[in-house]
Amino acid sequence: MLRTLHHRFARLIVIALLLATVPAGNAAEQSAPEVLFRNVRVFDGRSTALSNPTSVLVRGNRIAAIGAGAVPANPALTIIDGGGRTLMPGLIDAHVHIMFATIPQLAVLTSDIGFVNVAAAKAANDMLLRGFTSIRDLGGPVFGLKQGIDSGLVAGPRIWPAGAFISQTGGHGDFRLPNDMPARPGDFSYSERVGAAAIADDPDTIRKRAREQLALGASQIKLMAGGGVTSNYDPLDVTQYTVPELRAAVEAAENWGTYVTVHAYTPRAVRQSIEAGVRCIDHGQLLDDATAKLMAEKGIWWSLQPFVDDRPSPFPEGSANRRKQLEMFNGTDTAYALAKKHKVKTAWGTDTLFDAKAAATQGAQLAKMVRWYTPAEVLKMATADNAELLALSGLRSPYEGKLGVVEAGALADLLLVDGDPIADINLIADPAKNFVVIIKDGRIYKNTTRTP
Repeated sequence: MLRTLHHRFARLIVIALLLATVPAGNAAEQSAPEVLFRNVRVFDGRSTALSNPTSVLVRGNRIAAIGAGAVPANPALTIIDGGGRTLMPGLIDAHVHIMFATIPQLAVLTSDIGFVNVAAAKAANDMLLRGFTSIRDLGGPVFGLKQGIDSGLVAGPRIWPAGAFISQTGGHGDFRLPNDMPARPGDFSYSERVGAAAIADDPDTIRKRAREQLALGASQIKLMAGGGVTSNYDPLDVTQYTVPELRAAVEAAENWGTYVTVHAYTPRAVRQSIEAGVRCIDHGQLLDDATAKLMAEKGIWWSLQPFVDDRPSPFPEGSANRRKQLEMFNGTDTAYALAKKHKVKTAWGTDTLFDAKAAATQGAQLAKMVRWYTPAEVLKMATADNAELLALSGLRSPYEGKLGVVEAGALADLLLVDGDPIADINLIADPAKNFVVIIKDGRIYKNTTRTP
């Protein structure tokens, strides 16, 4: 009894001390750091043209006002003269594996996890300086990196983490060596031990693995529902998991107020995923007209990547992986045509793996989307549209506030672009040159303008 009273008293003292340090509302508002952009033309994340020259006020981590209402309250504010440049939302990549993006696959599978973490921290900083202020990470031991970024220890984008991707034995997430199978009962592979993957082969185990990722902080759950390019066991056409198995993960996610996305290419894999209640399909390059129509009718998100054979392949010519890659590449044009025909809700992502040079072309991978869309549509997809997909996480979203738009009250993730990216989409392909200011959560990470 005395111990309980002591703990309660101590807790009250801590709360009182914390409350005593919180300034009154008006004082807090006036003392919040402010940034005033003057003479900027705004791409708001949705429009097809830039605004007339205007001012945008950032207070704390929010956009406080635009236009005539952009009146500073803090005399010590930072003023940035845009000089007629474009102010736009920070970019969002909806399919990232930041832990695995920049180091070779062999290094990922054999290196100390400490090295992988260091490489990922650098990759995160580089990604932020390319103007990507938010990412949806769809598989990898990313929780620690996210914590480090959110705590201010390292610079990087906001992360919506899936944690370990869940795969069946022999599925796209099974990277064990052949001599590791059959696995001993209760044995875990290296990728499972470090939280990169979770092998599960029945509804109960899938449910358990999904709940583990949710407990660790996953904002959505990722399952492998079909064959993949980089995995060695599964042909591209195979369907992975059954409806009851997929449904187990969906139920676990729905109970936490969030959703399941799946890796899948084929109509069969996608249709059974939709039947199970999956809310998002990642990839889908081999889909047919009827399945794309079904996705539109059901309101399913289609997270597509602009995969075409336009850069060196990591796979030797004639290898099984290279054949799968070419088969997938050949379906990309058709997939985008179907997405547009049926007006499927479409997201954009890069899904770069094991290649630092490819990761550095993130902006160029977005710019080449003009092969299928107008520049304004491309920018909208990588800002407001991708932000709408992130919002599917509901209360499991790790960040409160609106993203992907430039409007009063939205989170202050902003880019100042030296030029008009709607007129010249290739500006985003060279962020080092053309992104003169990068702000995430109200904090300036890059500013090459002259300030008074």
